[in-house]
Amino acid sequence: MDTLSDNSKSEPVRVGIIGCGWLGKALVKALVEQTYYVIATTQQQLKLKSITDLGAQAEILTLPFGDVNENSAAVFCCETLIICIPPGIRKGKKDYPDKIADIIKQAEHRHVNKVILFSTTAVYEGILGDVTESAKLNKDNEKVKILTKAEQYVLGFSNQGIVIRCAGLVGPNRHPGIFFKNKKLLTAPNAYVNLVHQTDVVEQIILLITKDIVSGVFNIASDMQVTKKHYYSIAAKALNVPLPLFDEHSEVELGKKVLSDKLRDELGYHYQYDDLVTWLINSELDSKN
Repeated sequence: MDTLSDNSKSEPVRVGIIGCGWLGKALVKALVEQTYYVIATTQQQLKLKSITDLGAQAEILTLPFGDVNENSAAVFCCETLIICIPPGIRKGKKDYPDKIADIIKQAEHRHVNKVILFSTTAVYEGILGDVTESAKLNKDNEKVKILTKAEQYVLGFSNQGIVIRCAGLVGPNRHPGIFFKNKKLLTAPNAYVNLVHQTDVVEQIILLITKDIVSGVFNIASDMQVTKKHYYSIAAKALNVPLPLFDEHSEVELGKKVLSDKLRDELGYHYQYDDLVTWLINSELDSKN
């Protein structure tokens, strides 16, 4: 009996990641390095090898399930399930809530302990000023309605359901200056920029995995009060590309400032990249060396 108990303790914790794009792969890499057993999914056969090369088990998973036998998916045999699929709203898709509903149904059926959904601070569209997780959402907006419907499936999960409303992501191979290489017009230049570095997101997710009891909605965002005009001017300079075009006639002044105090307090976490202006300047110096 003692031998069996010791063996069970030595088994690595299993974490499933549904959707293995830029952020999903960073999570896979970090979790494998910390000896988690990771199962990650993709919808494309060609991407399977890039996942296995990181040390994870890879499988194809298509959503919504439709006629596919989802009961065979190994990703649902994990203690924690992390959902990293994009909503696809910009592409005109409206089935994001259906995909999340399918995942939660299987998570319930297969007795997953914890589900973490990567949502977005775009859910706060139309809100001005300091924004916390308790902000009243504008559900008359179709995008907000789609996002919140998906979130509710996770929050209704019978075990631990966690929704992460993530600010705009930056980090390796995702420099904010690249968005303006084609002289894209930047609206609301005097509004605050709401961003977060990939490293801080990954580290907080790993901490959430280790937390015994936590659930609810949490923002993840760096803590800086910098306007879009100031920030993206530095970003363009760092990549030596022309300054973005600013729409100086935009009505919005300061816009919204997404606050992430709730999760910082819950985890006792200190951001590595709270000051993303300094990160930009350092990236500029690195590019010149």
